[in-house]
Amino acid sequence: MTSSLAGPGATSPGFHPVIVGSDIGVYGLTRSFHEQFGLRTTVVAFAEPGPIAHSQLIDTVLSGTAPAEIVATLERVATERRAAGHREPMLLQSNMDWVVRILAHHRTVLETAGYVLPYADVDLIDRICDKAEFSAVCTELGIPTPDTVIQDFATAADDGWRPEPVAFDYPVIAKPASSADYHEARFAGKKKIYEIASPDELDQLWSSLRGAGFRGRFLVQEMIPGDDTQMRSVTTYSDTSGRVTLRCSAQVLLEERTPAARGNPSAMIVEPIDEILDAAQRICEHTGWRGFANFDVKLDPRDGVYKFFEQNPRIGRNNYYLTAGGQNPTEVLVDDVIHGQHRERVTAQREVLYAVVPHRLLRRYVLDEGLRARVVGLMRTGRTVHPLRYSADASPRRRLYVLTALVNHVRKYRRYYPASALKANFAAAQRAVASRPSAGRRVR
Repeated sequence: MTSSLAGPGATSPGFHPVIVGSDIGVYGLTRSFHEQFGLRTTVVAFAEPGPIAHSQLIDTVLSGTAPAEIVATLERVATERRAAGHREPMLLQSNMDWVVRILAHHRTVLETAGYVLPYADVDLIDRICDKAEFSAVCTELGIPTPDTVIQDFATAADDGWRPEPVAFDYPVIAKPASSADYHEARFAGKKKIYEIASPDELDQLWSSLRGAGFRGRFLVQEMIPGDDTQMRSVTTYSDTSGRVTLRCSAQVLLEERTPAARGNPSAMIVEPIDEILDAAQRICEHTGWRGFANFDVKLDPRDGVYKFFEQNPRIGRNNYYLTAGGQNPTEVLVDDVIHGQHRERVTAQREVLYAVVPHRLLRRYVLDEGLRARVVGLMRTGRTVHPLRYSADASPRRRLYVLTALVNHVRKYRRYYPASALKANFAAAQRAVASRPSAGRRVR
């Protein structure tokens, strides 16, 4: 297994990156490592899908998905590297909540094998990545969140179990408090996020969860009106002393709509949004967070207030937007946990369009005229990036995959998010803005 690949900035950094996963976020982080340090990355994957297939930057090792299998595979990777004469520490990352939890639970074993795990302790991860607990932290800090009902399934097997009533208007959003708890649930119609139109539809979801043996917690939240352009993304890095040293934010333009990927941004404009950057920093430093965190936020058009939905214990699927915005996250990470350097806080400032969908489709799906003009301006001046389009890793097979993925996006949006639904969401936001008081947006 080769540990390096000639590339920009290769200066024997004294570590080897290892990532567990296989999605576009894994490739984005791999690309950032290569751009900054010229390194290949070992990827422990459960399959070898398009985003990482045929990459010259990646050594792929396949693993099963059970916790014991993942840990055993990582130990085998470490043993093989030592046998080949490599002694540098292995910097371990993942972009999936349930895998992060496994890594944190097995920290001692993995550190003994030679891995560096830049994560908070497992109790804090379990607490803050539960959306119900996260909402409580936000309330404590005075940071707005949507109105929420928490449905606990811990005693759902009992005959007398009854769900909590929902007092706000339908439609509502329902989602698991902890994606890690929800990962093992199996039932027909399972989705990442549910848009619930009526009490009967919510009762059907509760019945499916109960029957599947789910015993975690679900959240029912008011549906904040508006299309995807009301969403914002924030990513932070907290160093080993608990200081936030890296911040990045973006306005979302379009989100994924397939059931498995629902809610993941597919296009964003990177820009500093001070209100939510400051709020995310307060959350991380208040809780004593360590490592990367990714936050979902929405601007409520009814009152102009940014409302926080959740914190994820990872850098995020679209992490390459940090590098595109001028702040390569691997540099901050490595300086902290490998070199032990004290860094001053930096915030991504470069305005750039990050998109994994065709530009023509994006122009059709951004209905606000001013925002569309901004998007088109970035396209015309070349300030755009697709994380999979990397000149240092552009074999014919990879270029074909990117082209095929772009075409498939057109099909997916036509099926899952037709123009009629887009226009209805946009109109709802316009009505909310028109009817609200003149007070500006705020995050307390």
